[in-house]
Amino acid sequence: MEIQFTTRVFKEGRTFVAHALELDVSSCGGSKEKALRNLKEAVRLFLEEAAKMGTLDRILEEAGYSRTKHKIAGPKFSSVERVTLPLPLTHAKA
Repeated sequence: MEIQFTTRVFKEGRTFVAHALELDVSSCGGSKEKALRNLKEAVRLFLEEAAKMGTLDRILEEAGYSRTKHKIAGPKFSSVERVTLPLPLTHAKA
């Protein structure tokens, strides 16, 4: 069985952070590759624990996943965009 998920990787200082968007699971590492390896392990552990607790099906359903015999497929995005929202100056720090 395998699962598909979307990741984003960004840098915080000298650390790379990998985030599985659909599952809201994150991990980090000293390189992009290490952060992604750590994320895969974190997702695996998260799903194993959810299965042990009996909450896996509910978590996957709420995240928009569907199951087939050999794969757990994530929701299909119609768009992923960076959006800019101007804020009033009262919210901006000087």
